[in-house]
Amino acid sequence: MLRRLRAFVSLPLLALWPLAASFAPASAQGLPPPACEAPEHRQFDFWLGEWEVLGGPNAETVVGRNTIVRVASGCALREHWVNRGGADGHSLNVYDRATKRWTQFWIGSDGVVLRLEGGLRDDGAMAMEGVLPDGKGGAQKQRIVWTPKPDGRVEQRWETSDDEGAHWQLSFLGIYRRLRNE
Repeated sequence: MLRRLRAFVSLPLLALWPLAASFAPASAQGLPPPACEAPEHRQFDFWLGEWEVLGGPNAETVVGRNTIVRVASGCALREHWVNRGGADGHSLNVYDRATKRWTQFWIGSDGVVLRLEGGLRDDGAMAMEGVLPDGKGGAQKQRIVWTPKPDGRVEQRWETSDDEGAHWQLSFLGIYRRLRNE
């Protein structure tokens, strides 16, 4: 009777062995790394952290604070911007493996929605462009470039174009001074 019970219990356990083996770590199975651990997903990591943002004519005036953190198991960066007046905005930034491009989706407390796309330039700066509809049937091109500096700061240069990119005007120049790392 005991022998039959052991056989009865051990057969189902043997049947589950392939399933249990499938839970072994990916490195043990020789599989590729998890979805968002490729180097491309780390290209914008220089922007991670808590920042004081300086602006104005000489970039000496504190104009706001920005906090950038990893979310979605490291697959995206979430930004939370607050200006000196208390208005805020949020963005979600993600590297899309299918298009091999970065995308930013921004929403401000003023209701402005902006979608940007781009990527890492050869000089190490992240550059993205998009179009901001004006609500009257027209649109304005937007370009934002984030450039990491040797001293750890980041320069954000935001430009706009009303003629499809033939001419660009500086809309905002901010210098990010790190308060804390992520």
